Amino acid sequence: MEYTINALAQLAGVSVRTLHYYDEIKLLSPRRISSNGYRIYGAKEVDSLQQILFYRELGLPLEEISQIMHARDYDAADALSKHLTSLIEKRDRLDLVIANVAKTISAKKGEITMSDTEKFEGIKKNLIDENEKKYGKEIRASFGDQAVDASNAKLMGLTPEKYAEVQDLSLQINQTLQKALEQGDPAGELAQKVCEMHEKWLSFYWKDYSKEAHIGLAQTYVDDPRFRKYYDDIAPGCAEFLRDAIMIYCK
Repeated sequence: MEYTINALAQLAGVSVRTLHYYDEIKLLSPRRISSNGYRIYGAKEVDSLQQILFYRELGLPLEEISQIMHARDYDAADALSKHLTSLIEKRDRLDLVIANVAKTISAKKGEITMSDTEKFEGIKKNLIDENEKKYGKEIRASFGDQAVDASNAKLMGLTPEKYAEVQDLSLQINQTLQKALEQGDPAGELAQKVCEMHEKWLSFYWKDYSKEAHIGLAQTYVDDPRFRKYYDDIAPGCAEFLRDAIMIYCK
C-alpha cells in the first residue's frame, strides 16, 4: 500500500513538516514523486518510519539514528529485537519509580510506614541501571563482573545520609577540578586535593581501593569518548588534566 505524505503523517501521528525534514536530512525519503509532485511512500518507508520513531522513543538523536539505519550491516529484525530489550529495561526502571512514588503517597497518608532507605531505593536502582546501560560493558571488561556487582551492592546499601554525601562530593570534585585546571598544574596543591576527593568518592563504590585501579579508571576517562565528554563539558581539557593529576597522586 502507498501513502501520500499527508496520509503517512496522519497514520504515524507525526507532522508533515517532520517528514519533510526527514527527507531533507536523507533519513527517510519517499519511494517516488508522483506526476503531480506529491511524495509517495511505500511499505519499506512505512517500516523505516516505525523504526525511526522507535529510536526517537528511546531518546536517540536523529544523527545517530541515521548512522544506525544507513549502516551496511543494518538488520531490521535485529534492530527490533534490540528495541524490545531497551523498552523492557526502560519499563522496568519506570515501574520501579512508580512503585516508589506509590509507596511514598501511601506513607504520606499514614497507610504504611516507609523507611528512609526505601525512599531512595528506586533512585539508586535507576542510577545503577543507567550506569550499566552507558558504561557497563567497558567497566566490566576492565574491572570484572565481581568488582562491578560489589560496587552496585555497596551503592544500594548506602544510607540516605551517605548517598547525599556522595552526591555532594561529586559536585565538589567537579567545581574544584575546574579551578585546578585554570591553574594549569596537575601536580599543584588544588589538583592533588581533587585526586584526594576522588579517592574518597571511589570509596563509596569500591570494596577495595588500589592505586593501579585508580590510574586505570583515570585513563578510561580519556580513552572513552563518553567519559571524556563528561569531564570536558566541565571545561575543555578536564579529562586529560584529571588523568595526569591522578597519575601523579598515585605515584
